[in-house]
This record gives sequence, C-alpha cells and structure tokens, in this order.
Amino acid sequence: MTRIAVLSAGSWGTSMGAVFADAGNQVVLHARRPELADAINSRHENPRYLSGISLPERVTATTDEAEAACGAEVVVVSIPAQALRTNLTRWAPLIPENAVVVSLMKGVETGTGMRMSQVITEVTGIPSDRVAVLSGPNLAREVAVRQPAASAIACTSDTVATRLQALAQTPHFRPYTTPDVIGCELGGAVKNVIALAVGLATGMRLGNNSRAVLITRGLAETARLGLALGADPLTFSGLAGVGDLMATCCSPLSRNRTFGEHLGRGLTLAQATAATRQTAEGVASAESVLQLARRHGVDMPITEVVVNVLHGRITTGQAAARLMERTPRAERYAA
Repeated sequence: MTRIAVLSAGSWGTSMGAVFADAGNQVVLHARRPELADAINSRHENPRYLSGISLPERVTATTDEAEAACGAEVVVVSIPAQALRTNLTRWAPLIPENAVVVSLMKGVETGTGMRMSQVITEVTGIPSDRVAVLSGPNLAREVAVRQPAASAIACTSDTVATRLQALAQTPHFRPYTTPDVIGCELGGAVKNVIALAVGLATGMRLGNNSRAVLITRGLAETARLGLALGADPLTFSGLAGVGDLMATCCSPLSRNRTFGEHLGRGLTLAQATAATRQTAEGVASAESVLQLARRHGVDMPITEVVVNVLHGRITTGQAAARLMERTPRAERYAA
C-alpha cells in the first residue's frame, strides 16, 4: 500500500485524496484547521469544502505537516498558486527523499511568470523528472461523489507518469499519461482566465453564441501561448486543453466562471471575492499570464480584456465592445 500525503484539505485536494484512497492507497491530508481534521478523522467528511460527501476510510487528516509528509512516497500539493512558494519553502525539508511530487495547481506565479512545476523544482531542488502535474476536466465535487472523470498526468519521466497512473486508477477515475508538462500546466492556468470571461458574459446575460466565441477563441489563445513556450499543440485538443476549458467555462460549480458571473452582474471585485468564497485562481493569475504572453510576443486579447476589467480600467459593458472592434482576420488554428 502506497502512502500518499496531500498538502491541503481543500475541495480539490480532498477529492483527489479520495481518488487515491479508492485506488487502494493510504492517504493523509494536511488540514490547517483542527476542527476540519477532526471531522475528516471521526466522520469521514470534509464539512467545509465537500459537505455531505463520505470519504474513504483510508483518508485521514492531521494538522501536523511533518506527520502528513512522513514516509510518503507521493506528495500531492493543492494550494492556491500564489501561496505555493511561501508554503513550499517551509515544506521542502519535510518531503521524503525520492518522493514524487504531484501538482494539482493551475496558475502562473506573479512576478516570475513561472509554472507551478517550475516553482516546485526551484524551491525544493527535486529534479523535474520527479515532479508531475495532474490536470483535466475535474470539478472537485463531481469527482468526490465518484461521477466518471478522467485526467492527464504529465511528467517528463514516463516511468513516474505510469506509476502515478496506476495509483490513481479507479472504476470512476481514468488517468492518461503525457510527457507534455508545459501544455498541461498552461491549459490549466489559462482556462481559468477564459472562464472568468465566460462568467462575465453569463452575468451580463449574453447568449450562447457569445460564450461559444469566448471558449473557442480562448482555446486559440491558450494554444498560441503554449506553442511559443514549447508545448505539444495536440495537448490543447485533449483533456488538459479543451476538456478542462469546457468543464470550467460551462459548469456552475466552476469558481472562476462563478466569479466572472458576479462581476458581470455588477458586483465589485471585493464583493465577488466574498460571494465566491473559495479561491478563483484566474483572478490572481490573469496578469501573470498576460505578462508571460507579452514576453513571448503572443497576442491574447481575451486575457487582456479580463485583466483590464479586474483592474477597473474598463467596465464590463466595455469588455465585449473591446473584443468585437478588433481588426478582422482569417481564422487559423492557434491564430
């Protein structure tokens, strides 16, 4: 039985912890709140993030980071992207030698423009072939109640990716492997920004045509950036690309779409943050994605409009007009 530490007892960390436990592994969650750890251990439930959903008995929790990581062969990290560096600096000495680190995070670090796997290797010194990324159309609550789902596990080491695939395979969760870490991470980060745009359109009561345009042209933006950074273009037609984009843009369970809806209905940034309750990664990562694009000479108009709305440079009413007034051009893949 493989021991797996999940550094976060949020909704997605807990849901993937349940997947690993269903696959026959022993899972220990690190929870910051004692009452949350107690509820997971005594009631097999995470009442804060996944109320009413039973967790496998192989999932336990602790508030002690060292206890969670002790003896773990796999360490799964699932915290807000912009908090990774600070927390990982504290956790790095606790990660067992030769353990594999799996990132569930979807964002680009503010200031550095680094992907989450890059932050992990820089802070911990763990070689990149022992750092993997899990990404795909994975709405946490649906995964937690064992609705059928699939995901991509990306790692430069096929051996590591295949091992993680076996550790996460259940009757309800199907993992695929890929060596394209860059494509998987960019797909996961940019789709949050596009989901904010789709949420804005939904909140403004724009129709399905408008949302479809944002999703398809958002995919083109993502692919353009991915190609510039060396990703495999086929990744963006798979689970970590269009799959994740569709789930995040179309589901009311999506934090980023929900945040965008609040803005589209006229709430302020602070009010939308309070109403959404959980972290919407696209809000913090949008500026970093745009800076990364500019650094590589990549045009990302939807991302730029979202950033301008978030910073109050344009109103939500001006956002659609800003996109529609762009110079007409031929449609090409990643154009």
